[in-house]
Amino acid sequence: MHVVTTLSPPTVSRSGRLAVHAVPMAKDNLGWLLVAGDEAAGIDGPEATSVLKACRELGVRLTTVLNTHTHPDHIGINRGLLERTPELVALGAPDPSIPGALTIVGPAAVAAQVPGLTQGVEGGQTITFAGHEGRVLTTEGHLAGHVSFVFEDLAFTGDSLFTGGCGYLFTGPPAAMHEGLARLAALPPETWIFCAHEYTEDNLRFALSLEPGNLALRERVARVASVRREGRATVPERLAVELDTNPFLRTHAPELVASVARALPDLPLTTALEIFTATRRLKDLKRYREG
Repeated sequence: MHVVTTLSPPTVSRSGRLAVHAVPMAKDNLGWLLVAGDEAAGIDGPEATSVLKACRELGVRLTTVLNTHTHPDHIGINRGLLERTPELVALGAPDPSIPGALTIVGPAAVAAQVPGLTQGVEGGQTITFAGHEGRVLTTEGHLAGHVSFVFEDLAFTGDSLFTGGCGYLFTGPPAAMHEGLARLAALPPETWIFCAHEYTEDNLRFALSLEPGNLALRERVARVASVRREGRATVPERLAVELDTNPFLRTHAPELVASVARALPDLPLTTALEIFTATRRLKDLKRYREG
């Protein structure tokens, strides 16, 4: 059973021309449907069945898939679509929710690992979906080649920037994740952050262990607890909230730095990168779950 049991209304972009619907999958994955008119783009996910079901319920056609990175729970959607119609990309598909040839966009740096890839991209490029332009940002560190997609005030961050946290550094180095998070943090504060998992409560538990004096964080913890009791998703969240409460965007915060220094006294904490690296290491130790 998925941790999200009640769907919230879709998030509408600044212009009102784009809407984002959540597609809960597996245990805690959050796939996203970006909808413009009668077209939809599926963004990440471990399988295709739930995405196509959502398309049918919404009366839209899946024309595009956007992959942020190549972990199985993010490219499973590709495999599911290709298994339904092996020649999908070349010939189109009989499924009524797919209008024909499918555009599959993913990281060019690891193109061979993206099933059915039709458009490899890298940071600094733009893509087009249903006549709407999106930007591609390099957000590596979690995995080589990881990218994020930004349409208007909607940012799809995969497993880089989480609500209240950031992803594991499977390939690293820490500098890559730190740089990617900085790119996301530079977006307008009203930007909505759509990450790919419902991890917010646990992330904020760690954050509170570092900044118990952060009033905005304490208020967010209470709000998130209420939302989760109702079975609703805590994603998306505004970037402004992340800047005020997410420890991996707060290497400048004195209370956080002091907490990390007490917990890991042997690590250098003179630069933002060193503070980020130590904070990520401390979260990996999971001591905050012992209290």
